[in-house]
Amino acid sequence: MAGLRMLMDGGNAVDAAVAAAAALNVVEPESTGLGGDLFALAWSAKTKRISALNASGRAPASASLDELKKKGMSAIPEDSPYSVTVPGTVSGWEALLTKMGRMGMADVLAPAIEYAKKGYPASELIAGRWVDSLDKLRARPAGKELLHNGRAPKPGEIVRFPELAKSLATVAEGGAEAFYKGALAKKVARTVQEEGGWLTTEDMAAHKANWVEPISTNYRGVECWECPPNDQGLNALMALNLAEGFDIRGMGFQTADTYHHLIECMRLAFADGARYIADPDFAEVPVKELLKEGYAKKRRALIKPDRALDHVLHGQVPGHPDTVYVSAVDGEGNACSLINSIFHSFGSGIIVPGTGIALHNRGALFSLDPKHPNALAPGKRPFHTIIPGMATRDGELWLSYGVMGGMQQAQGHLQVMVNMVDFGLSPQEALDAPRFKTSVDEGTNLETIVDSSVADDLVRRGHWIAVLPPHGGTFGSGQIIERDPETGVLTGASEPRTDGAAVGW
Repeated sequence: MAGLRMLMDGGNAVDAAVAAAAALNVVEPESTGLGGDLFALAWSAKTKRISALNASGRAPASASLDELKKKGMSAIPEDSPYSVTVPGTVSGWEALLTKMGRMGMADVLAPAIEYAKKGYPASELIAGRWVDSLDKLRARPAGKELLHNGRAPKPGEIVRFPELAKSLATVAEGGAEAFYKGALAKKVARTVQEEGGWLTTEDMAAHKANWVEPISTNYRGVECWECPPNDQGLNALMALNLAEGFDIRGMGFQTADTYHHLIECMRLAFADGARYIADPDFAEVPVKELLKEGYAKKRRALIKPDRALDHVLHGQVPGHPDTVYVSAVDGEGNACSLINSIFHSFGSGIIVPGTGIALHNRGALFSLDPKHPNALAPGKRPFHTIIPGMATRDGELWLSYGVMGGMQQAQGHLQVMVNMVDFGLSPQEALDAPRFKTSVDEGTNLETIVDSSVADDLVRRGHWIAVLPPHGGTFGSGQIIERDPETGVLTGASEPRTDGAAVGW
């Protein structure tokens, strides 16, 4: 509704998306906020072009892989100050509004500030997540700023965040400069350093969001768009390239054949992604080579129709658990697909005293293998799971969509696209349909709403299968807006497995 208010007041899709994302900082604080990162795709109805924004933060200048190895670490702890990179969210909000919005920061943050000051009733789902994060928030004194009278709120209780309201008001008045170069920057840096981390005010001041070229692949006549690395959008595109070589429609909707082939496509894509996706400023990421049909054909040939691959390895190319997602399309056809996250629930668990800001822990995704492309290094951006999506047909916007949920995001994009392109489902049907969650070598989860014969068939083919209840935390949470280019009619759909809504005006 915060986003809808922007549209009703004359704003466009970008204004609406940023306003909704900011409001979610307040009403879903375990998932997103000022202390997180952001990626976005924005479609201009005037130029008929998609712009990609990378507003993820970089590792501090004094980050040291050797230091962590000497401490005996083989991975960066998720609740440690070493997992905190520069928060990129605010730079992303400002970059979007400056380039493609109509409103200022004060306008779009007004609903969020209002909710933080006056309060809102906690939803049942969010209240449950608060309970799960109690130990994390109680581990540090400032955690009480994101609790309700020292505890998790019960469903329906009114929650207020006065400290967060002040931080949002500071950003509303002073923009990104107030966050990265003002008193907030000093508080963020001091908090991380007091925990033993590396982040400094200089690291904060040096940060900026970057407009980058989006990447895409064509799936049966639909151009599917993603942000380029360091995020995992490439995984979704590689999986679609592999799937295009199979007659998925002929295999049938929700059949064992379809599940088997899509699972294997995703496993192969994940293997390549784990090997190659990193910050392109520090490592060569062979995006073009990975998306070539010749490479897809070679990888596709590994898939056997009657047997799961025992071990999935990455290919060789020629040399050369929390998030929120918002989709907005306005009456002129402009669109914004935006994803905003602090990674795990309440991020690192480090709350900046007096600000209500939970610092994310995306740095935990760095590798501590110095030979890996995603190895920790000063000024480097880590591998990111969060990916906004768009799809065009014949040069016109068709879909603005996303599926939240860590590594579920790329496979969520694959499954939504297959549902709509191969099986002709509506946006809501595409989200309602059962989904799988797979990994390279740790088995596959199916939902209990899947026909039991499908699980039995997949087990016979050598898949490791677990059947779990439908839940957004496991199988992802999606939102879709479809646009009819001839009439301009918009069709919205929202995830049935978790909180969410599709609203229009």
